[in-house]
Amino acid sequence: MTAKKILIELHYLPCVQFFSKLYAFEEVIIEQHENYLKGSYRNRAHIAGANGLLRLSIPLMKGKNEQQGIQAVQIAHHENWAQQHWASIQSAYGNAPFFEYYADAFESIFKTVPTTLFAFNQALLETTLSFLEFPAKLEWSTHFTKVTDEKECLDFRNGIFPKKHRQKEDPSFEPKPYLQVFSDKNGFIPNLSILDLLFCHGPQSSLILEDCVKS
Repeated sequence: MTAKKILIELHYLPCVQFFSKLYAFEEVIIEQHENYLKGSYRNRAHIAGANGLLRLSIPLMKGKNEQQGIQAVQIAHHENWAQQHWASIQSAYGNAPFFEYYADAFESIFKTVPTTLFAFNQALLETTLSFLEFPAKLEWSTHFTKVTDEKECLDFRNGIFPKKHRQKEDPSFEPKPYLQVFSDKNGFIPNLSILDLLFCHGPQSSLILEDCVKS
């Protein structure tokens, strides 16, 4: 029996693999009661710049974030990171076919960054979802569950990681090449932030995401 639900944590501008789950499963549950884990996509994102892969990282307030509930983790606002991140995104995708259609919605979030990492990521996710058509039912976890019934709900928390050796096997995902802004220079870079796909392909993004799901 294949699970129809999946449980996954919230990322910063999640990658294509993350969003493919909205097409691979009938129900997607976002974890909101976990503890923060450093070195993950919770505060990192990858985009494609003129010189190749560009890593974006949100600075956090110093402290034992590992022991904090994810909703309590605070962003370090003493650094001008939000303006820098948006400048990098604008530089990378300013000439993308659909940048002008979606840029204002994202830029407004970068100009009014919430105090906590979770609230910021949630605002970005909800804005992205408003531009996509997806069949899955999206929910937020109501409590923390250490172990799930894998027949009912696939636990994919910490399954998508920046470091490949920490990635979980994902038989339902296969990256599909699509035209990127700097494809002629850098070739195709797979599994970047959803911004890469959305700015490059607009309304067709949903079809590409659906095509990434292995049957």
